[in-house]
Amino acid sequence: MFENIFNPMIEEETEFIPLLTAEDEESILSEKLPDKLPILPLRNTVLFPGVVIPITVGRDKSIALIKDAYKNKKIIGVTAQKDEKIEDPLSTDIYPIGTSAKILKLLRMPDGNTTVILQGRKKIHIKNIIQTEPYFIAEIESINDKNINTQSSEFIAIISAIKDVATKIIKQSPSIPSEASFAINNIETPSFLVNFISSHMNISLPNKQNLLETHDIKDQALQLLSLLNKELSLIELKNQIQNKTRSDIDKQQREYFLSQQLKTIQEELGGSPLEQEIKEFEEKAKNKKWNTATKELFEKNLNKLKRMNPNSPEYGITTAHLDIILELPWNEYSEDNFDILNVKKVLDEDHFGLEKVKERILEYLAVLKLKKDLKSPILCLYGPPGVGKTSLGKSIARALNRKYVRMSLGGLHDESEIRGHRKTYIGAMPGRIIQSIRKAGTSNPVFVLDEIDKIGRDFQGDPASALLEVLDPEQNNTFYDNYLETEYDLSKVLFIATCNDLNTIHPALLDRFEIINVTGYSTEEKMEIAKKFLIPKVCQETGIKKNQIKIADNILEEIIENYTYESGVRNLEKRLSKIARHTALKTSMNEDIPKIIKDYLPKIFGPTHIKEKYEGNDIPGVVTGLAWTPNGGEILYIETVASPAKETSHTLTGNLGNVMKESATIALGYIKSHAKELSIHQSDIEQKHFHMHVPEGAVPKDGPSAGIAMVVSLMSCISGRKVKKNLAMTGEITLRGKVLPVGGIKEKILAAKRSGIKEIILCKANEQDVLDISQEYLKGLKFIYVNTIREVVSITL
Repeated sequence: MFENIFNPMIEEETEFIPLLTAEDEESILSEKLPDKLPILPLRNTVLFPGVVIPITVGRDKSIALIKDAYKNKKIIGVTAQKDEKIEDPLSTDIYPIGTSAKILKLLRMPDGNTTVILQGRKKIHIKNIIQTEPYFIAEIESINDKNINTQSSEFIAIISAIKDVATKIIKQSPSIPSEASFAINNIETPSFLVNFISSHMNISLPNKQNLLETHDIKDQALQLLSLLNKELSLIELKNQIQNKTRSDIDKQQREYFLSQQLKTIQEELGGSPLEQEIKEFEEKAKNKKWNTATKELFEKNLNKLKRMNPNSPEYGITTAHLDIILELPWNEYSEDNFDILNVKKVLDEDHFGLEKVKERILEYLAVLKLKKDLKSPILCLYGPPGVGKTSLGKSIARALNRKYVRMSLGGLHDESEIRGHRKTYIGAMPGRIIQSIRKAGTSNPVFVLDEIDKIGRDFQGDPASALLEVLDPEQNNTFYDNYLETEYDLSKVLFIATCNDLNTIHPALLDRFEIINVTGYSTEEKMEIAKKFLIPKVCQETGIKKNQIKIADNILEEIIENYTYESGVRNLEKRLSKIARHTALKTSMNEDIPKIIKDYLPKIFGPTHIKEKYEGNDIPGVVTGLAWTPNGGEILYIETVASPAKETSHTLTGNLGNVMKESATIALGYIKSHAKELSIHQSDIEQKHFHMHVPEGAVPKDGPSAGIAMVVSLMSCISGRKVKKNLAMTGEITLRGKVLPVGGIKEKILAAKRSGIKEIILCKANEQDVLDISQEYLKGLKFIYVNTIREVVSITL
């Protein structure tokens, strides 16, 4: 906008004044125009009344017209050409509305062109072209704008807005000199202001022509204001884009300059951090004992890192990957101490009892010593909680002089936890196997996989299946971690798994294990464990001296039998810890430390509530059975009552599993088919409904080992004879009347002894299980071995 206000082609000696006064405008409006005027077509501009513009004349007709008019001081007509590309326009190629003009100055330019200074006078209408040579001459009539009230507040506001917007455009456009705003402010008449700005606006020729052809000055002003606002918006947007671009360029230049300076400083200090990091990687790699594949992978990623921009996300991923490769103990092993006597000594120091377990571990390690490789079954320590399975692994590591690593698998449900994530994912990391090896610092630690029976499984994969490769001695020398992207040798790792229940372990995984059954402790064993291990431990944890806690053997036995319910010693440790805290409180309050006697125990622990205590069987139909649970052995009661019915039937309650329900059906079927042999009248069975219940209905129960107890319960109910007191039994039955062996014998015997049972009926085939138990723990118990149900019935009723 306003490009031609201060055009350099206008020389200083020009005699005209470019800005009109009110008197000049009245003079122009009052002058009369002739009926005929020579017409000068303009290629790319529109001349408005009162406005002075310079034009360059090049066409022969135009030069002839200008010379004649300038010589004779004639008024000429000026109109715009519809298409500026036409060299020799016809009468139809020019707009009919134009402006009369006065030639103020004719200039010869150094390049040979002719420049003429024109001042617009009045709007004209070209009625008819009467001559085309040597230039256009046309009949015209003058056009006067409509008279409006230029003093109205609305018109004054429009003119003020035009000035404001035009001033803003001048300020924000770097190509317009600031002096242009003075010219606008010095214009006195509104009509000339509108024409002046319309002439110099940077808009298309049709828009300018529309402004010229608008004969209502108010309408022309409103059109002009709209065009000015559009122009201002475009300039502001353009300036924003330029400023942003300039800012971005400036920022890049600044960063480049600073990075060059930083590079120079770093070179003075010994190199850039990137170069130092790569140098550190290369130094660490020199001492690594990795194979060819791992070396090639490392060098490939290191070369990629050298070409990488440190600001790219890939740089951090590659750096982390190289760190993992360098920190892993490739082919680095701790020296084993396969002194079997030393191992036996350490196991005895850390664990009391468990003789069979220790013997099996020593056999396992003796084989490793002779073979000098670990291609043998993986150990799996199986037993109830709190019997020392996890601590056995720690003792083995200490005895062998190996690093100890423990990985808890309880609740693990994502396969990536074992095999790792691919490093392209955000937050990717190696699997926990590789992370644990990295933490251990050697490739042959003792690796305890804790709670392997509690692995979960969902849409993210099956971690148990991922462990198949880890725990297979034929495969784990080429274990592949997704993050590591290469194979790692796990064949020298001594894996030891622990679990409470074998039924929930993946069958293929179970096949790889050497199962070692870590059974529960007897009362005598628990007492020894408490004296040697637990009491010193709780004293150390509570900060009291060992001689401040004095617990007699009978009190310790009372705590074990009446205040703990477990096969292990975890609850016993909690009870002893409670006594130690009670003692610490009394000591801190400067009170006398009480002597721990039987009557004082309820003050510390509260009342006893041991649910497995033998309750007697004074009613026919009540039998004491023995059961195994992941928490150890338990006693359970089987109750049967009979009621009249149309036909023989039975109901089973107590949250029983399918196997246990089938045992009850077998028991009733056997009695019905062998009633005569069992001295039972048919009338005692027919038209009777037998209801068998196993108390603690909220606890699920299953398994075949309650079979003989169910037969005895039904026989007792049918015959009305009570079962022998202080007697418990366990064993599976068949329809032929056979008694079959069952598992968990040691846990069941310990549960019976805790409950005050004196006699236990077992299958003859289970006799060897009893002989494996140390005889000193079986004092006070009588074992009766049977092969048939008839033997059981004759003994119990």
